[in-house]
Amino acid sequence: MVKVEAFYITTPIYYVNAPPHVGHAYTTLFADVVARFKRLTGVRVFYLTGTDEHGLKIQRAAESQGKPPKVFVDEVAEVFKKYWKSLDISYDYFIRTTDELHEKTVKEAFTQIYKKGYIYKARYSGLYCVECEKYYAPGEYIEIGGKPYCPLHNKPLEYMEEETYYFKLSDFKDYLLEVLENRDIVYPRHYAQEVISKLKSESLRDISVARPIEKVWWGIPVPFDDKYVIYVWFDALLNYISAIHYLSDREKFKEYWSVAHHVIGKDILWFHTVVWFSILKALDLEPPRRVIVHAFLTSKGAKMSKSVGNIVSIDEMLQRYGVDGSRYLFARIFNMDKDSEFSFELLDNVYISELVDTYGNLVRRAGVLAQKKCAGRVYRRSIDSKVGEEVVVKIGEYLEAMKNYEVSSALQAVMDIARLGNQYLNETKPWEKSDPSKELYNVLELIRISTILLAPVTPRASRITAERFGFNIENPLKLRLESIERYTVTEAPILFRKLKVTTQQE
Repeated sequence: MVKVEAFYITTPIYYVNAPPHVGHAYTTLFADVVARFKRLTGVRVFYLTGTDEHGLKIQRAAESQGKPPKVFVDEVAEVFKKYWKSLDISYDYFIRTTDELHEKTVKEAFTQIYKKGYIYKARYSGLYCVECEKYYAPGEYIEIGGKPYCPLHNKPLEYMEEETYYFKLSDFKDYLLEVLENRDIVYPRHYAQEVISKLKSESLRDISVARPIEKVWWGIPVPFDDKYVIYVWFDALLNYISAIHYLSDREKFKEYWSVAHHVIGKDILWFHTVVWFSILKALDLEPPRRVIVHAFLTSKGAKMSKSVGNIVSIDEMLQRYGVDGSRYLFARIFNMDKDSEFSFELLDNVYISELVDTYGNLVRRAGVLAQKKCAGRVYRRSIDSKVGEEVVVKIGEYLEAMKNYEVSSALQAVMDIARLGNQYLNETKPWEKSDPSKELYNVLELIRISTILLAPVTPRASRITAERFGFNIENPLKLRLESIERYTVTEAPILFRKLKVTTQQE
């Protein structure tokens, strides 16, 4: 029996202090596209997302609404699930840090690391950002009016002084440098260089991993000291191993952890490399196979954040572009290296030029012609050599881009195939021929190829096109031309409708 390749992909787990917005969707949709592509290629995928439900920020959010924290987090977790369903996010497991399995894993991991001597008690004093749930050292924050502010949320930092438990992060500096310098884990590579540079230029300080219960009571209790709760980041990072049954199913854990791919925004890179890799080493576990880092989706020049007040709702996207349209646009503007400024004007242009006027138009034109000229039945003919050569090149570009997680570049290759189809129609004018079977077969092949390659991004549109034109969504690694004996076109669908809201009205 041939063993099927496995692939484990995760998103960050999101704070439930507010409903998700397009910034959350940006990350989650990218991971979904990768997961769907891997499934199409025959890989057994485990796609994890979820919610981070402990900590001071959640405690205060619940208090502000006059609700017990558990009631509050239960409600917001369901909102996240609703939005991910509305975007066709195909996760395999939605983890919550209030899950019993997760809490048990966190307590066990904390105890293991404590027994090894990596956790100790001492006094802490310093600055803290509640929004980040992060401690800030001198040089890491900005000053406004002489006061320390969080550089991400533009809010004053809070001074904290308390007895706490520390994790000996400083013990792992040499290990971290060895891993980051010699292993291909952080992608793109320049993000690894950023962390390496910081590690070399600064001393690595131990970090607080617990809070006194009188300050923060909404969290997982320290197993051996009920006067403290475990620091929310220590708690949250462990979701990646608790979800694959670190404690209860060693075979499943071993299989999936060896192929773990974390998708994160660049603002949490330090936690997902320096802190996370050190925790894993303290547990005698290897780092993940890869940490895929992306730049910000910005609005008004800043990372989207409720605290900054520059968020765009997922509902706005869905109402304007539909499900597949929204998915396509998130994937199309996805960028690992540079921040992408959210602009309805830009998105409108991409939506109209690529989905409506290129791919959607090609499907509609070819469908109408096949029904009108061939009664919907188009039999196999030889592909024009020039067309075939160009398509093979574009398939190769798509597959190479997907291999490197460059989903935007992959989509450009798909649109090139669709443009080729429209150009071929315009040049051969099948509507003027009594029997345009050859021309239509060529175009339908281009539609089939582009539809299959689009399937991880626009699953609904791809499914509709495949059903109406009589072909299957197959493994993109095994695509070949002239493999369809006959197309049976039952309908010429309008896949993407023109925008109801024009740019001028914005």
